[in-house]
Amino acid sequence: MNLMPLLLGGLLLAGTVQAEDKACVDVQVGQARALAYDCLTRQLQNSDGQKAAQANRKAQQFDVTRQPPNRLGLFNQSATSVRMGNTFGTSALPQRPGTP
Repeated sequence: MNLMPLLLGGLLLAGTVQAEDKACVDVQVGQARALAYDCLTRQLQNSDGQKAAQANRKAQQFDVTRQPPNRLGLFNQSATSVRMGNTFGTSALPQRPGTP
C-alpha cells in the first residue's frame, strides 16, 4: 500500500489551513527547532505605521533652540540651587527641614 499520495495530500491541506489560521506553529524534530519567523513578523507588523511615522516627523520638527532648559528637562542652576538649599555644592543630599 502506497501512503505517499495520502501524505502529500495531508501536507497540502495542512499548509492551506495554516495560512488561514492566525496562530504561529513552531516545528521541533528531535533537538532541532524551526520557528515560524514569517508568521511572527506578520503578527508584529504595525497597522498604524503611517500614523507613527507622521508623529515622529512632527516631533523632529519641534524647535528646541528657543525653549527654556527646564522645559526640555535639562539642568538649571537656579532651580537646583533652590532645591538643594544651603547644601548646594557641599552635599549630594538636599536640604530638609529639621525634624522635632
